[in-house]
Amino acid sequence: MNTKTLKKVLRYAGKYHFLIAVSMILAVVTALLSLYVPILAGNAIDCIIGKDNVNFVKIINILIRMAVAVMFIAICQWVMNTVNNRITFRVVRDVRRDAFSRLQILPFEYIDSKQTGEIVSRIIADVDLFADGLLMGFSQLFTGIVTIVGTLAFMFYLNFGIAIVVVVLTPLSLLVARFVATRSFRLFKQQSEARASQTSFVDEMIGNLSVVKAFAHEDENMEAFDEMNDNLEKVSVMATFISSLTNPGTRFINNIVYAAVALFGSFTCIAGGMTVGGLTIFLSYANQYTKPFNEISGVITELQNALACAGRVFELIEEEPETPDSDNAVKLQDVKGKVEISDVSFSYNKDISLIENLNLSISKGQRVAIVGPTGAGKSTLINLLMRFYDVDKGSIKIDGTDIRDIARSDIREKFGMVLQDTWLRSGTIRDNITLGREGYSDDRIIEAAKAAHAHSFIKRLPDGYDTVITENGGNLSQGQKQLLCITRVMLDIPPMLILDEATSSIDTRTETRIQKAFNKMMKGRTSFIVAHRLSTIREADLILVMKDGHIIEQGIHFELVAKRGFYYELYTSQFG
Repeated sequence: MNTKTLKKVLRYAGKYHFLIAVSMILAVVTALLSLYVPILAGNAIDCIIGKDNVNFVKIINILIRMAVAVMFIAICQWVMNTVNNRITFRVVRDVRRDAFSRLQILPFEYIDSKQTGEIVSRIIADVDLFADGLLMGFSQLFTGIVTIVGTLAFMFYLNFGIAIVVVVLTPLSLLVARFVATRSFRLFKQQSEARASQTSFVDEMIGNLSVVKAFAHEDENMEAFDEMNDNLEKVSVMATFISSLTNPGTRFINNIVYAAVALFGSFTCIAGGMTVGGLTIFLSYANQYTKPFNEISGVITELQNALACAGRVFELIEEEPETPDSDNAVKLQDVKGKVEISDVSFSYNKDISLIENLNLSISKGQRVAIVGPTGAGKSTLINLLMRFYDVDKGSIKIDGTDIRDIARSDIREKFGMVLQDTWLRSGTIRDNITLGREGYSDDRIIEAAKAAHAHSFIKRLPDGYDTVITENGGNLSQGQKQLLCITRVMLDIPPMLILDEATSSIDTRTETRIQKAFNKMMKGRTSFIVAHRLSTIREADLILVMKDGHIIEQGIHFELVAKRGFYYELYTSQFG
C-alpha cells in the first residue's frame, strides 16, 4: 500500500474529525451490540434444559431484548452510513476542487504536454473510483476493527484456551491479504493509466470526428481503440483476478478457525467446562471474528485501487504551478504600446532550440506583421508576448517595463486577441461576445457585431443574440465562430492587438470588409498580425520574416519584394 498517498488522504479526511469521531462511536456501539446478541442467543439456548423443562418466560424476555438490540443496531448502521457518505463525498469534493484549482495555475507547458482526456480522466474517473474505495473503507474498516477487538476480548473472557487457538490461526488470514494487496496495487495503477489513455483517445476522436471522417480514418481509429481496449481488458482482468483471490483465501482460513473452535469447544462441553449455549456463543463469535477479515481484505483490495487513482490525482495537485507574479508586480498605466525584445531565446523542448538571440524594437502604434513557414516561431512569439510562456533568456519590455515585472492578468488585459482557433462555450451568443463581463448595453454589443460583420448572421439565428449555442459553437460554421471572436475584441478594444490568422475561415468578400474594420481598429494601437495569406498584411508598417526562430528579413512589403529574398519566394508562391 502506498503510505505517502494514504497520508495525503488522511490529511483531507482529518478536516472532518468531528464526523469521523461520530462514525467511530457509532461503529463501537454497533459492534458491541452485535456482540451482545450472541450472548442473548446463548442464554436462550441454556433455558432449554430438556423435555418439559423449558423456561418460556425467560426466553420471551431474552427475545424481546434481542429484538430491541437488533433494531438499535439497524438505526446506528443507517446513521453511520449517512455520516460515512458525508465524510467521503466532502473529501472527494475537496480533492476535486484542489485539482481543478491547481489546473488554473499550472503553466501552459504542463497543459501542452498532456492530452486533454488524460487530465479529464484524473479529475473525473479517478476521483470517482477513489470515492468508491474511500466509502467502503469508512463503512467497513472501523466496524471491522472494533468487531475483531471486541470479539477477542469476549472470547478470552469466556474461554482462554479456545481464544488462544483463534489468535494463533489469525495471522494466516493476514498473510493472504498482504500477499494479494502488494500485487494488486501495481495492477490497479496500470489499469488507471490504461483507462486514462482510452479516455484521452475517445475525447480526441469525438472532438475531431469530422476530420476523421474526412480522411476516412475510421478503420485505423478502430484498430487503435481495439488495441487500447484489449490492453485495458488485460490489465483489468489481471487486477480483478489477483484482488479476487483475497476473499476465497481468507474464507478458507476462516473456515479452519471455525472448525478448530467447534472441535475444541465440543471437547470442552463434553468435559463440562462449557454449556451448549456457551459453545453457541463461542461459535457465533468465531464467525463474527473472522467475518471482518473478509470485509477488511476486500476493503484493502478496493483501497489499492482507490489509492492508485488518488495517487494520480495528487500528482496533478502537486504539480509545480507557473511562476507566480512578483510581490512588487506593477500595473501598466496609460499604455503607449512600445515593445522591445532584447536578446530573447526560448524553446519548448530544451534539447531543441527554437528562438535564439531575437532582438526587435516596435514603436507605439506600429502594425507589425509576422510571416514565415510553419514552425518558424510566429505563434511562439505571441505566446511570449502574452506571458503564456516566460523567456529562457533575454527580456521583453512594454513601455520600458520587463513583462516579468508586470502582473500576467494586467498584460492580458492590455492585449486583444483574435486567433485562428475559436474560443466559444455553452451559452447565448450575447454571453460569448461579452464573456460574462458586465456593463455592456445591447446597443454596444450590436454596434460591435456590425463592425465585425456578424450582426446579419446573428439576426438570422432563431433567438438572435439570445440563441444558445453548445460548447465550441455547435452548428455555427467556422467562419461564423471566428466572426463572434472578432466581435468580442470589437466590443472593448484594448491598447494592443494580436491577430493570429484572424480571418483564415472567412470568405474573401467578408474578409475585405473586416480588414477595413481592423485597419480602423488598429489605428494608433500597436498590433501584431500573424498571417499566411500575405494579401492581408501588405499595408503593415513592418513585416518580420521568421525562419527557424530567427528574423531573417524585415521591412515593408515593397522593400521585401524588391529584395527578392525569402519573403519574395513566399509572396510569389501565392500570387505568381
